[in-house]
Amino acid sequence: MSDRSTSTAHGRYTAIVSDFHLTEAEDVDPDRPLWKRFKHRDLFIDESFERFLEYIPEAAGGPVELVLNGDVFDFDPVTALPEDPPYRISLLERLRGLRPEEPKSVFKITRILQHHPVFVRALRAFLVAGNDVVFIIGNHDLELHWRGVQDAIRDALDLPEDAAHRLRFCEWFYISGGDTLVQHGNQFDAYCLCSDPIHPTVKFRSPPRIRLPFGDIAGKLMLNGMGMFNPYVEESFLGGLRAHIIFFYRYIIRIQPLILFTWLWSAMVTLAMSLREGFLPSVKEPETLVQRIDDIAERSNSTPAVVIALRAAAVHPAIFNPWKIARELWLDRALLLALAAFASFQIFSVLNVFVRLSVWWVVVPFAVFLLPLVFYARSVQSEVRETEINIHRRLPTAARIAGVARVVLGHTHRERHTGIRGVELLNTGTWSSAYHDVECTRPYGRKCFAWIHPDPAGEERVAELRVWNDPGSEAFRPDAPPRPFIRKRRTTPRGVVVPPRVKER
Repeated sequence: MSDRSTSTAHGRYTAIVSDFHLTEAEDVDPDRPLWKRFKHRDLFIDESFERFLEYIPEAAGGPVELVLNGDVFDFDPVTALPEDPPYRISLLERLRGLRPEEPKSVFKITRILQHHPVFVRALRAFLVAGNDVVFIIGNHDLELHWRGVQDAIRDALDLPEDAAHRLRFCEWFYISGGDTLVQHGNQFDAYCLCSDPIHPTVKFRSPPRIRLPFGDIAGKLMLNGMGMFNPYVEESFLGGLRAHIIFFYRYIIRIQPLILFTWLWSAMVTLAMSLREGFLPSVKEPETLVQRIDDIAERSNSTPAVVIALRAAAVHPAIFNPWKIARELWLDRALLLALAAFASFQIFSVLNVFVRLSVWWVVVPFAVFLLPLVFYARSVQSEVRETEINIHRRLPTAARIAGVARVVLGHTHRERHTGIRGVELLNTGTWSSAYHDVECTRPYGRKCFAWIHPDPAGEERVAELRVWNDPGSEAFRPDAPPRPFIRKRRTTPRGVVVPPRVKER
Protein backbone atom coordinates (compact mmCIF):
# COMPACT_ATOMS: atom_id res chain seq x y z
CA MET A 1 0.00 0.00 0.00
CA SER A 2 1.02 3.61 -0.48
CA ASP A 3 2.12 5.91 2.30
CA ARG A 4 -1.27 7.59 2.13
CA SER A 5 -3.01 4.35 3.09
CA THR A 6 -0.72 3.52 5.99
CA SER A 7 -0.36 7.00 7.44
CA THR A 8 -2.16 5.88 10.59
CA ALA A 9 0.37 4.00 12.65
CA HIS A 10 -0.66 1.36 15.16
CA GLY A 11 -0.85 2.84 18.65
CA ARG A 12 -1.84 6.37 17.64
CA TYR A 13 -4.73 8.33 19.06
CA THR A 14 -8.00 8.20 17.15
CA ALA A 15 -11.16 10.27 17.74
CA ILE A 16 -14.35 9.19 16.00
CA VAL A 17 -17.51 11.30 15.67
CA SER A 18 -20.54 11.03 13.42
CA ASP A 19 -23.95 12.39 12.49
CA PHE A 20 -23.37 16.15 12.48
CA HIS A 21 -25.96 16.57 9.70
CA LEU A 22 -24.53 19.89 8.58
CA THR A 23 -26.89 21.45 6.04
CA GLU A 24 -27.95 24.85 4.78
CA ALA A 25 -29.31 27.38 7.25
CA GLU A 26 -33.02 28.17 7.30
CA ASP A 27 -33.92 31.83 7.75
CA VAL A 28 -36.38 32.48 10.56
CA ASP A 29 -39.91 33.09 9.30
CA PRO A 30 -41.67 35.60 11.62
CA ASP A 31 -45.04 34.07 10.74
CA ARG A 32 -43.79 30.53 11.36
CA PRO A 33 -40.93 30.79 13.88
CA LEU A 34 -40.84 27.02 14.51
CA TRP A 35 -40.81 26.03 10.83
CA LYS A 36 -37.70 23.86 10.33
CA ARG A 37 -36.39 25.08 13.67
CA PHE A 38 -33.69 22.38 13.53
CA LYS A 39 -32.03 24.28 10.63
CA HIS A 40 -31.70 27.64 12.38
CA ARG A 41 -28.18 29.01 12.76
CA ASP A 42 -28.31 29.29 16.55
CA LEU A 43 -28.37 25.48 16.74
CA PHE A 44 -25.23 24.98 14.62
CA ILE A 45 -22.48 23.02 16.38
CA ASP A 46 -19.60 24.61 14.44
CA GLU A 47 -18.04 26.61 17.29
CA SER A 48 -18.27 23.63 19.63
CA PHE A 49 -16.63 21.43 17.01
CA GLU A 50 -13.83 23.96 16.61
CA ARG A 51 -13.11 23.80 20.34
CA PHE A 52 -13.26 20.00 20.15
CA LEU A 53 -10.59 19.97 17.44
CA GLU A 54 -8.41 22.19 19.61
CA TYR A 55 -8.92 19.92 22.61
CA ILE A 56 -8.15 16.44 21.29
CA PRO A 57 -4.53 17.06 20.15
CA GLU A 58 -3.84 18.55 23.58
CA ALA A 59 -5.38 15.50 25.25
CA ALA A 60 -3.25 13.19 23.08
CA GLY A 61 -0.08 15.22 23.38
CA GLY A 62 0.50 14.83 19.67
CA PRO A 63 -1.14 14.19 16.29
CA VAL A 64 -4.62 12.69 16.23
CA GLU A 65 -6.51 10.78 13.60
CA LEU A 66 -10.06 12.17 13.31
CA VAL A 67 -12.64 9.89 11.69
CA LEU A 68 -15.85 11.63 10.61
CA ASN A 69 -18.04 8.56 10.51
CA GLY A 70 -20.86 9.39 8.12
CA ASP A 71 -23.73 11.89 7.90
CA VAL A 72 -21.33 14.74 8.60
CA PHE A 73 -23.14 16.58 5.83
CA ASP A 74 -26.83 16.24 5.08
CA PHE A 75 -27.71 16.86 1.44
CA ASP A 76 -31.38 15.89 1.81
CA PRO A 77 -32.74 19.07 3.52
CA VAL A 78 -31.04 21.40 1.01
CA THR A 79 -33.87 22.99 -0.97
CA ALA A 80 -32.12 26.07 -2.35
CA LEU A 81 -31.84 26.43 -6.13
CA PRO A 82 -29.11 28.11 -8.19
CA GLU A 83 -30.03 31.46 -9.71
CA ASP A 84 -28.89 30.66 -13.24
CA PRO A 85 -28.61 26.86 -13.46
CA PRO A 86 -26.80 25.28 -16.43
CA TYR A 87 -29.01 22.22 -16.08
CA ARG A 88 -32.71 21.41 -16.18
CA ILE A 89 -34.63 21.57 -12.90
CA SER A 90 -37.90 19.67 -12.68
CA LEU A 91 -41.02 20.80 -10.83
CA LEU A 92 -40.43 18.20 -8.10
CA GLU A 93 -36.88 19.49 -7.62
CA ARG A 94 -38.21 23.02 -7.23
CA LEU A 95 -40.55 21.79 -4.51
CA ARG A 96 -38.24 19.40 -2.64
CA GLY A 97 -34.62 20.00 -3.66
CA LEU A 98 -32.21 19.02 -6.41
CA ARG A 99 -31.57 15.46 -7.49
CA PRO A 100 -28.23 13.80 -6.62
CA GLU A 101 -26.60 14.42 -9.99
CA GLU A 102 -22.95 15.50 -9.80
CA PRO A 103 -23.25 19.21 -10.76
CA LYS A 104 -26.32 19.57 -8.53
CA SER A 105 -24.54 17.84 -5.64
CA VAL A 106 -21.59 20.21 -6.09
CA PHE A 107 -24.01 23.14 -5.77
CA LYS A 108 -25.44 21.66 -2.56
CA ILE A 109 -22.08 20.99 -0.87
CA THR A 110 -20.88 24.47 -1.85
CA ARG A 111 -23.94 26.00 -0.21
CA ILE A 112 -23.51 23.88 2.92
CA LEU A 113 -19.86 24.87 3.27
CA GLN A 114 -20.71 28.54 2.73
CA HIS A 115 -23.17 28.33 5.62
CA HIS A 116 -20.58 26.63 7.86
CA PRO A 117 -17.39 28.72 7.57
CA VAL A 118 -16.35 27.96 11.15
CA PHE A 119 -16.46 24.21 10.45
CA VAL A 120 -14.29 24.70 7.36
CA ARG A 121 -11.85 26.91 9.27
CA ALA A 122 -11.57 24.45 12.14
CA LEU A 123 -11.02 21.44 9.90
CA ARG A 124 -8.37 23.26 7.90
CA ALA A 125 -6.44 24.32 11.01
CA PHE A 126 -6.62 20.77 12.35
CA LEU A 127 -5.15 19.33 9.14
CA VAL A 128 -2.47 21.98 8.78
CA ALA A 129 -1.36 21.25 12.36
CA GLY A 130 -0.35 17.72 11.28
CA ASN A 131 -3.46 15.70 12.13
CA ASP A 132 -5.32 13.29 9.83
CA VAL A 133 -8.98 13.45 8.79
CA VAL A 134 -10.97 10.56 7.32
CA PHE A 135 -14.47 11.05 5.91
CA ILE A 136 -16.64 7.92 5.83
CA ILE A 137 -19.72 8.22 3.65
CA GLY A 138 -23.08 7.68 5.38
CA ASN A 139 -26.59 7.58 3.96
CA HIS A 140 -27.37 11.32 4.25
CA ASP A 141 -24.10 12.29 2.53
CA LEU A 142 -24.05 9.62 -0.18
CA GLU A 143 -23.37 12.42 -2.64
CA LEU A 144 -19.81 12.49 -1.28
CA HIS A 145 -19.26 9.64 -3.75
CA TRP A 146 -18.98 12.26 -6.49
CA ARG A 147 -15.39 13.27 -7.18
CA GLY A 148 -16.62 16.80 -7.88
CA VAL A 149 -18.10 17.03 -4.38
CA GLN A 150 -14.85 15.83 -2.80
CA ASP A 151 -12.92 18.36 -4.87
CA ALA A 152 -15.29 21.12 -3.72
CA ILE A 153 -14.48 20.25 -0.09
CA ARG A 154 -10.75 20.23 -0.83
CA ASP A 155 -11.05 23.59 -2.58
CA ALA A 156 -12.92 25.07 0.39
CA LEU A 157 -10.23 23.80 2.80
CA ASP A 158 -7.48 25.22 0.56
CA LEU A 159 -4.86 22.96 2.12
CA PRO A 160 -1.14 23.45 1.56
CA GLU A 161 0.57 20.69 -0.39
CA ASP A 162 2.15 19.10 2.69
CA ALA A 163 -1.29 18.71 4.37
CA ALA A 164 -3.48 17.68 1.43
CA HIS A 165 -2.52 13.99 1.70
CA ARG A 166 -3.84 13.84 5.28
CA LEU A 167 -7.46 14.12 4.08
CA ARG A 168 -9.20 11.09 2.59
CA PHE A 169 -12.69 9.88 1.73
CA CYS A 170 -13.78 6.26 2.30
CA GLU A 171 -16.79 4.68 0.63
CA TRP A 172 -18.42 3.04 3.65
CA PHE A 173 -15.80 1.73 6.10
CA TYR A 174 -12.31 2.31 7.42
CA ILE A 175 -9.93 0.23 9.54
CA SER A 176 -8.11 2.36 12.09
CA GLY A 177 -4.82 1.26 13.58
CA GLY A 178 -5.36 -2.33 12.50
CA ASP A 179 -7.68 -2.91 15.48
CA THR A 180 -10.92 -0.97 14.87
CA LEU A 181 -13.51 -1.24 12.11
CA VAL A 182 -15.30 2.08 11.62
CA GLN A 183 -18.59 2.05 9.69
CA HIS A 184 -21.45 4.50 9.67
CA GLY A 185 -23.89 1.61 10.15
CA ASN A 186 -26.40 2.27 7.39
CA GLN A 187 -25.25 -0.89 5.58
CA PHE A 188 -27.03 -2.78 8.37
CA ASP A 189 -30.25 -0.77 7.89
CA ALA A 190 -32.52 -2.13 5.15
CA TYR A 191 -34.17 1.28 4.71
CA CYS A 192 -31.01 3.39 4.50
CA LEU A 193 -28.22 1.29 3.01
CA CYS A 194 -26.33 2.09 -0.14
CA SER A 195 -27.30 -1.02 -2.07
CA ASP A 196 -24.03 -1.04 -4.03
CA PRO A 197 -21.33 1.22 -2.53
CA ILE A 198 -18.82 -0.04 -5.09
CA HIS A 199 -21.10 1.20 -7.91
CA PRO A 200 -23.38 3.80 -6.23
CA THR A 201 -24.76 5.46 -9.39
CA VAL A 202 -27.75 4.72 -11.63
CA LYS A 203 -28.88 6.20 -14.93
CA PHE A 204 -32.30 6.18 -16.59
CA ARG A 205 -33.32 8.79 -19.18
CA SER A 206 -31.26 11.38 -17.32
CA PRO A 207 -27.66 12.10 -16.32
CA PRO A 208 -26.09 9.63 -13.86
CA ARG A 209 -27.14 10.13 -10.26
CA ILE A 210 -26.45 8.61 -6.87
CA ARG A 211 -28.99 5.93 -5.98
CA LEU A 212 -30.69 7.15 -2.81
CA PRO A 213 -32.21 4.63 -0.37
CA PHE A 214 -35.82 4.76 0.72
CA GLY A 215 -35.09 6.57 3.99
CA ASP A 216 -33.40 9.47 2.23
CA ILE A 217 -36.02 9.71 -0.50
CA ALA A 218 -38.72 9.86 2.18
CA GLY A 219 -36.82 12.52 4.10
CA LYS A 220 -36.27 14.56 0.96
CA LEU A 221 -39.76 14.34 -0.55
CA MET A 222 -41.85 14.22 2.62
CA LEU A 223 -40.06 15.94 5.49
CA ASN A 224 -38.86 18.85 3.34
CA GLY A 225 -42.53 19.73 2.97
CA MET A 226 -43.47 19.01 6.60
CA GLY A 227 -41.23 21.43 8.43
CA MET A 228 -42.56 20.87 11.96
CA PHE A 229 -41.11 17.35 12.13
CA ASN A 230 -37.50 16.94 13.26
CA PRO A 231 -35.84 14.49 10.85
CA TYR A 232 -33.07 13.62 13.32
CA VAL A 233 -35.39 12.09 15.94
CA GLU A 234 -37.36 9.16 14.55
CA GLU A 235 -39.95 9.38 17.34
CA SER A 236 -41.13 12.70 15.86
CA PHE A 237 -42.69 10.92 12.86
CA LEU A 238 -43.00 7.30 14.02
CA GLY A 239 -45.46 7.90 16.83
CA GLY A 240 -48.93 6.40 16.99
CA LEU A 241 -52.18 7.88 15.72
CA ARG A 242 -53.01 9.51 19.05
CA ALA A 243 -49.60 11.23 19.21
CA HIS A 244 -50.01 12.54 15.67
CA ILE A 245 -53.48 13.91 16.41
CA ILE A 246 -52.20 15.77 19.49
CA PHE A 247 -49.22 17.08 17.50
CA PHE A 248 -51.55 18.26 14.73
CA TYR A 249 -53.77 20.31 17.02
CA ARG A 250 -50.87 21.71 19.02
CA TYR A 251 -48.56 22.79 16.19
CA ILE A 252 -49.85 22.06 12.69
CA ILE A 253 -53.44 23.23 12.34
CA ARG A 254 -52.59 26.95 12.13
CA ILE A 255 -49.41 26.57 10.08
CA GLN A 256 -50.13 23.69 7.68
CA PRO A 257 -53.83 22.69 7.88
CA LEU A 258 -53.59 20.71 4.62
CA ILE A 259 -50.73 18.56 5.87
CA LEU A 260 -52.70 15.38 5.19
CA PHE A 261 -52.78 16.27 1.51
CA THR A 262 -49.05 17.05 1.60
CA TRP A 263 -48.37 13.73 3.30
CA LEU A 264 -50.52 11.75 0.86
CA TRP A 265 -49.08 13.00 -2.42
CA SER A 266 -45.49 13.07 -1.15
CA ALA A 267 -45.83 9.54 0.30
CA MET A 268 -47.17 8.23 -3.00
CA VAL A 269 -44.34 9.91 -4.94
CA THR A 270 -41.84 8.55 -2.39
CA LEU A 271 -43.12 5.01 -2.90
CA ALA A 272 -42.98 5.33 -6.69
CA MET A 273 -39.51 6.86 -6.75
CA SER A 274 -38.14 4.40 -4.19
CA LEU A 275 -39.31 1.46 -6.27
CA ARG A 276 -37.88 2.98 -9.43
CA GLU A 277 -34.52 3.76 -7.84
CA GLY A 278 -34.31 0.37 -6.16
CA PHE A 279 -34.92 -1.65 -9.28
CA LEU A 280 -32.64 0.31 -11.62
CA PRO A 281 -29.32 -1.45 -12.32
CA SER A 282 -26.12 0.17 -11.14
CA VAL A 283 -23.86 1.92 -13.61
CA LYS A 284 -20.85 -0.40 -13.81
CA GLU A 285 -17.60 -0.44 -15.73
CA PRO A 286 -16.40 -4.06 -15.68
CA GLU A 287 -13.00 -3.22 -17.16
CA THR A 288 -12.17 -0.99 -14.16
CA LEU A 289 -13.82 -3.11 -11.45
CA VAL A 290 -10.57 -4.57 -10.10
CA GLN A 291 -8.96 -1.13 -9.91
CA ARG A 292 -12.06 0.27 -8.22
CA ILE A 293 -11.95 -2.38 -5.49
CA ASP A 294 -8.20 -1.87 -5.05
CA ASP A 295 -8.72 1.87 -4.61
CA ILE A 296 -11.45 1.33 -1.99
CA ALA A 297 -9.19 -1.11 -0.14
CA GLU A 298 -6.28 1.34 -0.20
CA ARG A 299 -8.34 4.22 1.16
CA SER A 300 -9.89 2.08 3.88
CA ASN A 301 -6.63 0.48 5.10
CA SER A 302 -7.87 -2.99 4.13
CA THR A 303 -7.59 -5.52 1.32
CA PRO A 304 -9.75 -6.31 -1.72
CA ALA A 305 -10.97 -9.46 0.04
CA VAL A 306 -12.25 -7.38 2.97
CA VAL A 307 -13.97 -4.93 0.61
CA ILE A 308 -15.83 -7.70 -1.20
CA ALA A 309 -16.77 -9.54 2.00
CA LEU A 310 -18.04 -6.42 3.82
CA ARG A 311 -20.06 -5.52 0.75
CA ALA A 312 -21.70 -8.96 0.97
CA ALA A 313 -22.33 -8.56 4.74
CA ALA A 314 -24.88 -5.77 4.18
CA VAL A 315 -28.58 -6.40 4.75
CA HIS A 316 -31.04 -6.91 1.89
CA PRO A 317 -32.65 -3.60 0.79
CA ALA A 318 -36.23 -3.14 2.01
CA ILE A 319 -37.12 -1.61 -1.34
CA PHE A 320 -37.66 -5.07 -2.80
CA ASN A 321 -40.67 -5.47 -0.49
CA PRO A 322 -43.09 -2.71 -1.66
CA TRP A 323 -45.72 -3.57 0.97
CA LYS A 324 -43.13 -3.05 3.71
CA ILE A 325 -42.33 0.38 2.28
CA ALA A 326 -46.02 1.24 2.05
CA ARG A 327 -46.45 0.32 5.72
CA GLU A 328 -43.62 2.66 6.74
CA LEU A 329 -45.34 5.47 4.81
CA TRP A 330 -48.77 4.68 6.35
CA LEU A 331 -50.08 4.14 2.83
CA ASP A 332 -51.40 0.70 3.75
CA ARG A 333 -53.73 2.23 6.35
CA ALA A 334 -54.75 4.96 3.92
CA LEU A 335 -55.58 2.32 1.30
CA LEU A 336 -57.59 0.21 3.74
CA LEU A 337 -59.46 3.30 4.94
CA ALA A 338 -60.33 4.21 1.35
CA LEU A 339 -61.51 0.65 0.68
CA ALA A 340 -63.66 0.74 3.83
CA ALA A 341 -65.26 3.99 2.72
CA PHE A 342 -65.86 2.64 -0.80
CA ALA A 343 -67.35 -0.62 0.49
CA SER A 344 -69.61 1.28 2.92
CA PHE A 345 -70.94 3.47 0.13
CA GLN A 346 -71.59 0.41 -2.06
CA ILE A 347 -73.50 -1.35 0.73
CA PHE A 348 -75.54 1.78 1.38
CA SER A 349 -76.30 2.17 -2.35
CA VAL A 350 -77.54 -1.43 -2.65
CA LEU A 351 -79.74 -1.17 0.46
CA ASN A 352 -81.10 2.16 -0.68
CA VAL A 353 -82.56 0.45 -3.76
CA PHE A 354 -84.89 -1.60 -1.55
CA VAL A 355 -85.35 0.68 1.46
CA ARG A 356 -85.33 4.46 1.49
CA LEU A 357 -82.44 5.38 3.83
CA SER A 358 -80.93 8.59 5.06
CA VAL A 359 -77.45 9.27 3.75
CA TRP A 360 -76.19 9.09 7.32
CA TRP A 361 -76.76 5.33 7.30
CA VAL A 362 -73.53 5.01 5.32
CA VAL A 363 -71.76 5.53 8.65
CA VAL A 364 -73.02 2.18 10.01
CA PRO A 365 -71.10 -0.18 7.67
CA PHE A 366 -68.14 2.21 7.76
CA ALA A 367 -68.01 1.92 11.56
CA VAL A 368 -68.13 -1.87 11.25
CA PHE A 369 -65.18 -1.82 8.85
CA LEU A 370 -63.34 0.77 10.93
CA LEU A 371 -63.07 -1.40 14.03
CA PRO A 372 -60.79 -4.11 12.54
CA LEU A 373 -58.86 -1.35 10.73
CA VAL A 374 -58.11 0.28 14.07
CA PHE A 375 -56.90 -3.03 15.49
CA TYR A 376 -54.72 -3.55 12.42
CA ALA A 377 -53.25 -0.04 12.67
CA ARG A 378 -52.41 -0.58 16.34
CA SER A 379 -50.68 -3.85 15.53
CA VAL A 380 -48.37 -2.33 12.90
CA GLN A 381 -44.99 -1.41 14.34
CA SER A 382 -42.36 0.47 12.37
CA GLU A 383 -39.48 -1.81 11.45
CA VAL A 384 -37.09 1.14 11.47
CA ARG A 385 -36.56 0.38 15.15
CA GLU A 386 -35.28 -3.08 14.17
CA THR A 387 -32.06 -1.54 12.86
CA GLU A 388 -30.13 -2.15 16.07
CA ILE A 389 -31.22 -5.79 16.06
CA ASN A 390 -29.79 -6.18 12.55
CA ILE A 391 -26.61 -4.45 13.67
CA HIS A 392 -26.15 -6.80 16.61
CA ARG A 393 -26.85 -9.80 14.41
CA ARG A 394 -24.29 -8.90 11.73
CA LEU A 395 -21.68 -7.11 13.81
CA PRO A 396 -19.62 -10.21 14.72
CA THR A 397 -19.44 -11.23 11.07
CA ALA A 398 -18.22 -7.77 10.03
CA ALA A 399 -15.60 -7.84 12.79
CA ARG A 400 -14.34 -11.27 11.70
CA ILE A 401 -14.11 -10.10 8.10
CA ALA A 402 -12.02 -7.08 9.10
CA GLY A 403 -9.92 -9.12 11.53
CA VAL A 404 -10.70 -6.88 14.51
CA ALA A 405 -12.52 -7.15 17.83
CA ARG A 406 -13.81 -3.57 17.97
CA VAL A 407 -16.40 -1.79 15.80
CA VAL A 408 -17.43 1.88 15.96
CA LEU A 409 -20.75 2.93 14.42
CA GLY A 410 -23.09 5.91 14.20
CA HIS A 411 -26.36 6.19 12.27
CA THR A 412 -28.87 5.25 15.00
CA HIS A 413 -28.26 8.44 17.01
CA ARG A 414 -28.13 6.28 20.16
CA GLU A 415 -24.83 6.44 22.03
CA ARG A 416 -23.66 3.23 23.65
CA HIS A 417 -20.59 1.20 24.61
CA THR A 418 -21.20 -2.48 25.02
CA GLY A 419 -20.17 -5.93 23.84
CA ILE A 420 -21.88 -8.18 21.30
CA ARG A 421 -20.75 -11.82 21.21
CA GLY A 422 -17.09 -11.06 21.82
CA VAL A 423 -17.03 -7.83 19.81
CA GLU A 424 -16.65 -4.42 21.44
CA LEU A 425 -19.24 -1.98 20.07
CA LEU A 426 -19.20 1.79 20.37
CA ASN A 427 -21.88 4.05 18.91
CA THR A 428 -21.07 7.75 18.99
CA GLY A 429 -24.67 8.98 18.80
CA THR A 430 -25.26 12.35 17.16
CA TRP A 431 -24.11 15.95 17.33
CA SER A 432 -27.00 17.12 15.16
CA SER A 433 -29.85 19.44 16.14
CA ALA A 434 -31.90 16.48 17.39
CA TYR A 435 -34.48 17.52 19.97
CA HIS A 436 -37.48 15.87 21.55
CA ASP A 437 -39.63 19.00 21.18
CA VAL A 438 -40.47 21.29 18.28
CA GLU A 439 -39.06 24.31 20.13
CA CYS A 440 -35.67 22.52 20.30
CA THR A 441 -35.20 22.93 24.05
CA ARG A 442 -34.83 19.27 25.10
CA PRO A 443 -31.77 17.71 23.41
CA TYR A 444 -31.89 14.13 22.21
CA GLY A 445 -28.82 12.31 23.52
CA ARG A 446 -25.35 13.71 24.20
CA LYS A 447 -22.47 14.79 21.98
CA CYS A 448 -20.28 11.72 22.22
CA PHE A 449 -17.07 10.60 20.58
CA ALA A 450 -15.03 7.42 20.58
CA TRP A 451 -11.54 7.94 21.99
CA ILE A 452 -9.06 5.19 21.12
CA HIS A 453 -5.63 5.48 22.69
CA PRO A 454 -2.63 3.36 23.70
CA ASP A 455 -3.11 1.19 26.75
CA PRO A 456 -0.53 2.24 29.38
CA ALA A 457 -0.51 -1.32 30.68
CA GLY A 458 0.05 -3.06 27.34
CA GLU A 459 0.77 -2.75 23.65
CA GLU A 460 -2.81 -2.71 22.38
CA ARG A 461 -5.09 0.29 22.12
CA VAL A 462 -8.16 0.70 24.31
CA ALA A 463 -11.39 2.52 23.52
CA GLU A 464 -13.61 4.81 25.55
CA LEU A 465 -16.91 6.45 24.71
CA ARG A 466 -16.64 10.00 25.96
CA VAL A 467 -19.05 12.92 26.23
CA TRP A 468 -17.91 16.29 24.86
CA ASN A 469 -18.74 18.89 27.50
CA ASP A 470 -17.24 21.85 25.61
CA PRO A 471 -14.51 22.14 26.64
CA GLY A 472 -13.37 18.90 28.17
CA SER A 473 -14.82 15.44 28.20
CA GLU A 474 -15.85 12.70 30.56
CA ALA A 475 -16.34 8.98 30.14
CA PHE A 476 -19.82 8.00 29.03
CA ARG A 477 -21.56 5.99 31.72
CA PRO A 478 -24.64 4.12 30.41
CA ASP A 479 -27.71 3.88 32.60
CA ALA A 480 -27.41 0.08 32.61
CA PRO A 481 -24.11 -1.83 32.77
CA PRO A 482 -22.95 -2.94 29.32
CA ARG A 483 -23.01 -6.54 28.27
CA PRO A 484 -19.51 -7.96 28.80
CA PHE A 485 -17.21 -8.46 25.86
CA ILE A 486 -14.13 -10.62 25.65
CA ARG A 487 -11.01 -9.04 24.21
CA LYS A 488 -8.52 -11.45 22.75
CA ARG A 489 -5.57 -11.04 20.46
CA ARG A 490 -6.44 -12.12 16.96
CA THR A 491 -3.91 -14.16 15.07
CA THR A 492 -5.86 -14.54 11.83
CA PRO A 493 -4.44 -12.23 9.13
CA ARG A 494 -6.73 -9.42 8.11
CA GLY A 495 -8.61 -10.24 4.93
CA VAL A 496 -9.07 -13.92 5.77
CA VAL A 497 -12.70 -14.57 6.62
CA VAL A 498 -13.24 -16.94 9.54
CA PRO A 499 -16.46 -18.95 9.15
CA PRO A 500 -18.94 -18.76 12.05
CA ARG A 501 -18.59 -21.29 14.86
CA VAL A 502 -15.10 -22.28 13.76
CA LYS A 503 -12.51 -21.86 16.48
CA GLU A 504 -9.31 -20.08 15.60
CA ARG A 505 -6.06 -21.90 16.30
